[in-house]
Amino acid sequence: MWDADAYKRALDFAARAHGAQQVPGSGFPYVVHLTKVAAEVMRACTHQPSADATLAVTCALLHDSMEDAGVTKAQLVQQFGAQVADGVDALTKRDAVPKPDRMRDSLTRIAAQPPEIAMVKLADRITNLEPAPPHWSAEKRSAYRAEAHEIARALAGRSAWLDERLQTKISEYAIT
Repeated sequence: MWDADAYKRALDFAARAHGAQQVPGSGFPYVVHLTKVAAEVMRACTHQPSADATLAVTCALLHDSMEDAGVTKAQLVQQFGAQVADGVDALTKRDAVPKPDRMRDSLTRIAAQPPEIAMVKLADRITNLEPAPPHWSAEKRSAYRAEAHEIARALAGRSAWLDERLQTKISEYAIT
């Protein structure tokens, strides 16, 4: 079971970090995306009782804080400890890496982390496979779906429940 106090601390931190940022194309505050990812992780942890649910849920709430909100790894270490900071760092795509290689680089770093970090990435993509923003072309949707397949292959076996959920979401994802 995850620690409710850790959840609240991470949610408050993420809400402050993301501020007025919104989920693209939805009008929702960005924290809605973060809590959806956390909900997927929470559900997966009920199917995987050996998982460190507090680590997984905390990282789910913070997973975009470095990449999208300018939070530093040092800030995460100070607030949440090295294990959470290392997990969030692995989930962060690096600007210094050429854009076509960023996902592969992140997946390599995620695979070197405890399985709970892979659970966050799987849950993130499950959540992101909701209907695409209306302005996305069929080509962009197709590329996004292909990237979801890459994520599924790279992180297979970290969470059977999330593996299955992701495959279902990929098959349901509309390209046209």
